[in-house]
Amino acid sequence: MTTTETLPRALRGALQGQDLVLGYPRATVVHGVSVELRAGRVTALIGPNGSGKSTVLRSLARLHRIDAGSVRVGGTGGDLEDAAPLSAKEFARRVTLLSQSRPHPSGLEVRDVVAFGRHPHRRRFAPLTDADRAAIDHALDVTGVASMASRPVDQLSGGELQRVWLASCLAQDTGVLLLDEPTNHLDLRYQVETLDLVRDLADHHGTALGVVLHDLNHAASVADEVVLLHQGRVRAAGAPAEVLTADHLSEVYGLPIVSTEDPETGRVRVEPRGKHHRRRD
Repeated sequence: MTTTETLPRALRGALQGQDLVLGYPRATVVHGVSVELRAGRVTALIGPNGSGKSTVLRSLARLHRIDAGSVRVGGTGGDLEDAAPLSAKEFARRVTLLSQSRPHPSGLEVRDVVAFGRHPHRRRFAPLTDADRAAIDHALDVTGVASMASRPVDQLSGGELQRVWLASCLAQDTGVLLLDEPTNHLDLRYQVETLDLVRDLADHHGTALGVVLHDLNHAASVADEVVLLHQGRVRAAGAPAEVLTADHLSEVYGLPIVSTEDPETGRVRVEPRGKHHRRRD
C-alpha cells in the first residue's frame, strides 16, 4: 500500500471533483459542479445559503454520496486516481476535512486531541511512534497551541478549540485540507490568524486547500481561486478579481453589491448596499 511519504508533494496536494451531481432523498441540490484543488493553492467556495458549498466540500471528502460525476485524488503514477476504491484509511492519508460540527471532547488534554489526527497512520492499539510525535509537535507549533499542549480542552475558548481541531487535521499530514467555514464563530483576531494559517499552509507547505467561506472579503484576501455557486451550479470561477464583481455578486445574492480595489493591498473589497446604506458626510 502506498503511503503519503512515497508521494511527491505535488501529487499529494491534488483533488478534483468532476461534474458532480449531489442530492438528498427528495431533491438534487448540486448540478454538474467541477472543482480542482492544487498544491500550494487556496480555492474558496462561496455563495448564498443553500447554494451547495458545504455539500460539494463533503463530497470531496467522501462524506456525501455522489449521484453522478467523480472524485479523483493525487496518486502514485503522476496522475489523479479515482478516490472511490481507496480504503477509508488510505484516503485519510491524503485528504482531511475540518467540518463545522465537531464533538466537544471532555477529559482530554490538547495534545490528546491533536493526536487523533494520527489515526490513519497507526495500527490499531499501537503506541505513538517517533514519526507520530514529530507530526503532533509540528501541528501544535504551526497552529500556535504548543504552549497549551497539556491544558484540558474543557478550559479552552471557542477560538482556541478551533485551532486545536485544526492542529489535529495538520497532524494527519495530508496533501489536501478541506475547511468548512473555519472562521465561523471566531472573534476578529482568531479569524485573521486562521486565514493567515491557511495562506501559510499553501505558501510554505505546498498544501492544497479548499475552503468554504461566507465572508466575501475573507475569500478575496486568502484565495488564489474563487468558485461562486448559485442554486447548485457554478456561476463563475477564477481569480478573486474575476469572480467577485458587482454584477456576479449582485445577481447571486439578490441585493446591490459594490466591488472595488483596495488601494493599499490591491485586493478586491466587497461592500453590500442595504436599504439603509448612506454616504457619510
